[in-house]
Amino acid sequence: MRVSTARQRAVNKALTALLPQAPYSDTEKIRALANDRKLRSLPPSVAVWIATVTHLRHEHSDYDQLLAEGYDRDAARFFVVDQINDVLTRWRATRLLEPDDDEE
Repeated sequence: MRVSTARQRAVNKALTALLPQAPYSDTEKIRALANDRKLRSLPPSVAVWIATVTHLRHEHSDYDQLLAEGYDRDAARFFVVDQINDVLTRWRATRLLEPDDDEE
């Protein structure tokens, strides 16, 4: 099933509002994740937030390394919150990740 044009516009608008200074290479990956069929049933702003956190966790933090070292998912997520928030701050995000957020 293809993503509708209205959905794409809504995701683009939410992405621009959330991450006004994010690099294009990152926003393209986040946009693709937000339009994935797994997130398509969610409101665009929620899908963009989840896609953003997922992207940052895997591409801009030590999350995968911590998992490889034997940390469980929740512990690894806890330890990368500051790294994710540092990137969000550089990108002038309108929201930061709270340590106890359960975004997935």
